[in-house]
Amino acid sequence: MNFTKLVPNVFYVDINDGLKLFVECLEFTIEHDELDTNHPFCVLGKNGLRINLFENAALANEHNPEFRLETDDIEEVYQKIATTHPDFLHPNLSSITLRPWGAKEFALRDTQLGIVIQQW
Repeated sequence: MNFTKLVPNVFYVDINDGLKLFVECLEFTIEHDELDTNHPFCVLGKNGLRINLFENAALANEHNPEFRLETDDIEEVYQKIATTHPDFLHPNLSSITLRPWGAKEFALRDTQLGIVIQQW
């Protein structure tokens, strides 16, 4: 079997929370837009990555995912986010930290999920 991507589905009570994190803060773009429908949905993309965002309160209350984004320049990513969107920095990992497993990491959170930014 050959897979080429993993595309997570993330559910929000208010999809605008996800758009603020992914589009405004992390600079993803909207590749497919069904935001003005009865069941708001969109596909976001950046550098070959894809994320599906859905507005669905019931599923949002059941799922609180956490995932990691790897980078080759964690200092640049951190400076940009700390300058433009410091409110997303997770209080438990709000600065770049060398972890015992050898990766540098910092974390973000919004109303629905956690994201660890990581550089090996």
